[in-house]
Amino acid sequence: MAFWGKKKNKDIDPETREDKKKPGLFRRLWQKFRKIDWKDPVTRWKALFVALIGSIVIFGGGYGVISFTNSPSFCKSCHEMAPEYTTFTASAHSEISCVQCHIKPGFVNMMTHKVISLKEVYHHVMGIPEQIVQTEHEAVSDQNCLQCHSKNRLVTASKDLIVNHKGHIEEGVPCISCHSGVAHAKIAARGINTEEVRSHWTEDVAQQMMEQKYLAPNMGTCIDCHDKVNNGEKPWKDVAYLVPPNPEHLEEAAKRETKETTSEVKHDAATEEEEAEAVASHDDKTQALILEAVGKQTKDVKLSMECETCHQRVKVPQSHRVANWGGDHGGTALQELDQCVDCHQDSKWFREIPKEDLMSQLKMAEVKEEDKEHKYTANINVVREQSRINKFCSACHGERPESHVESDVWLTAHADKAQTPEMKAECFVCHDREEPKADSTDVKAPTDVYCQYCHRTGFKDEVKN
Repeated sequence: MAFWGKKKNKDIDPETREDKKKPGLFRRLWQKFRKIDWKDPVTRWKALFVALIGSIVIFGGGYGVISFTNSPSFCKSCHEMAPEYTTFTASAHSEISCVQCHIKPGFVNMMTHKVISLKEVYHHVMGIPEQIVQTEHEAVSDQNCLQCHSKNRLVTASKDLIVNHKGHIEEGVPCISCHSGVAHAKIAARGINTEEVRSHWTEDVAQQMMEQKYLAPNMGTCIDCHDKVNNGEKPWKDVAYLVPPNPEHLEEAAKRETKETTSEVKHDAATEEEEAEAVASHDDKTQALILEAVGKQTKDVKLSMECETCHQRVKVPQSHRVANWGGDHGGTALQELDQCVDCHQDSKWFREIPKEDLMSQLKMAEVKEEDKEHKYTANINVVREQSRINKFCSACHGERPESHVESDVWLTAHADKAQTPEMKAECFVCHDREEPKADSTDVKAPTDVYCQYCHRTGFKDEVKN
């Protein structure tokens, strides 16, 4: 006999001999709730006490969860955030929480961000993205910055640059358009927070990558924006101008461009021509801006490009104010080139940041540490190359010097200026001795005039076999 088929007597109604159905949990609770005597003051106090404890548990627990998810330690728990977290701890903002920058003030904004951030949890579980970048639809808000910083500052902390912060903000220029690297040193734009290098991000690595040129706005940041304003644009209106581009979107755009190209030959030819035109246009624009900056070329513009318009401390040195400095500074450049390029370095004028390789950057950091012990020694070849590739130098070296007077006069009188090897070395800064070859890898001279064009039979100082 199967004993499990038996039914207990207490489950059967003795009169009808039918099974009694036991009420469910919620029904029993409801029945007990209806039986409560709410007129009893003790019962009301008990209910109030239970409600109070429940509220504390619910809201306290919720607040605890929100506080924990707002903490940098929570962000640190996902290893894909290692580059962002380590650079944050090495920055001047390490004493505040991540959300103080990345979430607008207010409870509603906080909860909205929590809901939107669920997609980050999804990405973490389903597959870590190759590179984490700030969303293209939202940049760090001025409201976050102004919680700590005053907009009434008229100069930078170094007291060098005159920057009317209030005027910029009232014009609609976001803080992030200039200060995008203050917490993470622009690692997304530099492309060094990718999946394959995340395991290398330690506190020491972050310290090495937090270079001042990435923390503070470079000259290119100011100049690019000011130049666009002078052309009637307001580039900060486009959020893509403020945050680094999403690498996935760039890849999709590249694929679309490839698909739209029907003729490979035509595509290659067009690319070469367009590339040459783009380089020439960029060089011309850079030179024009440099000439404006040094005061050699003026334009009726809304924002002046001259250095002394914004810089208070970085002024033209007294050594540069002597008569004929433009023609006689070669000797100083030879002896103090390392000091010259502190200011006269056109790479500082580019807003765009080239992509980098983290491992290569770490090796270069080691080399830089070693180079600190070695001082620059005068080298005419180094000066010659720098004068040709540096836009600051070539902006003037491409023009005929005043010392060369008229061509017919200079042609017969310049021999006295090139009597010794040292004097000739100064000539070779701009001029080549021999006709440059078309396939030459040497840096192109700023002039097409070379010595052997006239001296076809050689020079007196040449040793004849």
